[in-house]
Amino acid sequence: MLTSSKRVITVGIAEMEVSDDPDATLVTYSLGSCLGVMIYDPVVHVGGLLHIMLPEANAEKSSKGFNPLKYVDTGVPMLFKEAYKYGAQKNRMKVSVAGGAQILDDSGFFNIGKRNMATLRKLFWKNGVMIEKEHVEGTVSRTVRLHLNDGKITIKLGWGEEIVL
Repeated sequence: MLTSSKRVITVGIAEMEVSDDPDATLVTYSLGSCLGVMIYDPVVHVGGLLHIMLPEANAEKSSKGFNPLKYVDTGVPMLFKEAYKYGAQKNRMKVSVAGGAQILDDSGFFNIGKRNMATLRKLFWKNGVMIEKEHVEGTVSRTVRLHLNDGKITIKLGWGEEIVL
């Protein structure tokens, strides 16, 4: 059984949090086609959570008000770099992913969830990063919690079932 944390840090859409506080839990709500990318270094107890909306920034990079955390290709490198500032190391990192569902797109025309996952897998492959655990795709929304005291991940599915990843 997981112990409850003393401090909950909420990660909104197109936001990221990284912490080494063992009393903290990082949480993001209602992942539909978005991805929740979680990293955890068990040696220094540093964890991070990124809530990504879209696969690639492309032309958006030059637009006013550009938020790199909104995109897989620009947000994921920022997540890792921030964790390194806390002493995390890539070779020790436990990487997990949740989300990428097909929601509100019954025709499958946009396939945002699948495109997000494809872009993430390609980025990780190019950088020698392996996904250790995942709960992706399907048609269900997810709320994700990363417990920094032990690196455990809990996922609450749209219909209320809770699982440990």
